[in-house]
Amino acid sequence: MNETSQPPIIRTEQITKKVTSGQTILTILSDVNLEIQAAETLAIVGASGAGKSTLLSLLAGLDLPTSGGVYLNNQNLNRLDEDGRARLRSQMVGFIFQNFQLLPSLTALENVMLPLELKQTPQSHQVAKSWLSRVGLAERGHHYPHQLSGGEQQRVAIARAFATEPKLLFADEPTGNLDQQTGQNIIDLLFELNKNQQTTLVVVTHDKKLAERCERRITLVAGCVASHL
Repeated sequence: MNETSQPPIIRTEQITKKVTSGQTILTILSDVNLEIQAAETLAIVGASGAGKSTLLSLLAGLDLPTSGGVYLNNQNLNRLDEDGRARLRSQMVGFIFQNFQLLPSLTALENVMLPLELKQTPQSHQVAKSWLSRVGLAERGHHYPHQLSGGEQQRVAIARAFATEPKLLFADEPTGNLDQQTGQNIIDLLFELNKNQQTTLVVVTHDKKLAERCERRITLVAGCVASHL
């Protein structure tokens, strides 16, 4: 972890998220204060419905809080329009999802190439091939997602997330659709790459083993931070 004298890569100030359901206003998150340092690994844990994925969406600027502020790399996301937030994400952020989110019409290699091409990365084909090799799929680049196992699809997703060398990686239940052994292999790979790349890793998970690998854990209960380890 970097020295705490460095400004945090993410900071929240009393963020609250409310949504309207019929005539009822539901509070999903309430007054959450959080600081995440560069190169830190943090797990967000809690029961289903506690607000974990909502918090992740707010930290990534995919959604905005009802009140309070989210600062990513010292930029107030509330003050950026949707295009501005998207630009900041493309420059800094990678994502890994429970259901992989691979495009079915693209091969494994093309899926990894996609964010590289969007960033106009030179030699995106070679960079993508290199990352597929790093996740152990050098021979599977021409296969489509439906031809790959769940574990292989998540490896492709990890390669795609790391390929743009993001400063910050958000993972939402990355082992949620995998059996125990495959999930353990994915955890090992994720932390190996994270250590090598010095990426800040923020994970939402029910997986106790995954949470325990992180340097810090916060527990959400009914939208509030109940514990901070």
